[in-house]
Amino acid sequence: MTLQLTVPNMACSACGNTITTAIKSIDSTATVTTDPKTKLVQVETQASEDLVKQAIIDAGYAVV
Repeated sequence: MTLQLTVPNMACSACGNTITTAIKSIDSTATVTTDPKTKLVQVETQASEDLVKQAIIDAGYAVV
């Protein structure tokens, strides 16, 4: 499943790395692309959308 999420408080590539790590902690095979300029996170994962969103929230970021 491919998800495209907006993370408005992702400010830099380090934020993107933190989000990637959080997502990979619930699905180690996930493919994650983050873009701090557009605030978009694209995820190719087998995990549910709710689980991915919760992982991002638990890492300290908002998901719109």
